Amino acid sequence: MQQLIHYIPIASTIVSFAFTFILFRHWWSRKSSLYLFWWMFGVLVYGLGTMAESINTLFGWGEANFKFWFIVGALMGGAPLAQGTVYLLANRKVAHLLTVLLVAATAAASYYVILSPINWDVVTHRLTGDALVYKDFIRSNFSRNLNLYAVVFLIGGAMYSAVKYSSSNEGYARMLGNIYIAIGAILPGFGGYMTRLGHVEVLYVTELIGILFIVWGYYTIKNDRGPSMHKAQAEAEALALANKQPS
Repeated sequence: MQQLIHYIPIASTIVSFAFTFILFRHWWSRKSSLYLFWWMFGVLVYGLGTMAESINTLFGWGEANFKFWFIVGALMGGAPLAQGTVYLLANRKVAHLLTVLLVAATAAASYYVILSPINWDVVTHRLTGDALVYKDFIRSNFSRNLNLYAVVFLIGGAMYSAVKYSSSNEGYARMLGNIYIAIGAILPGFGGYMTRLGHVEVLYVTELIGILFIVWGYYTIKNDRGPSMHKAQAEAEALALANKQPS
């Protein structure tokens, strides 16, 4: 049973890449909607992380694949998805500034991951950040802050939207959609915590369930014909309706 769990990331990768294509088409129809671009990029990063896990299952542990997994999975995590929520909720100038800071922090952290020697004494078939000699420096200076950023803006933003829509008679579907997205964002975070305790199999399960919840939330919101309470989304939906394109 445990061996079968190690193949779950393959399913997560397929779902993530398929969803990336759907989001790409959505964004391509409304290129000015930067929140859609970042959600698309965030799901792509999610899929790249599960792809690295799939490679580890199929071909075994490798240093290059491990570091790639740490960067796109453990380090970046939900931050790119969170940036989409920033563009949805915040002033565009503020969102641009936070983008610069996010990219700079990710680039700096990735630099240290690439340079870090491997602690071969702890390397097993499992993917774990403990294999990095610089793990404590990277976690204390970068990954904790990036994970906090994802929690505040992705999970917090989804819950904020859910509360906001709960006060509207026409916002029930969008409220549910945002709750599904929040659940989908929380689950991989819990899995990541369990990975640090040596239970990477929990991450594999929560990643698949998490992306399915996010897809569910996306379609729940997208299929709702009620008005959006967010200016950026409302403008995009109005233009899409006028042009008879998907919102």
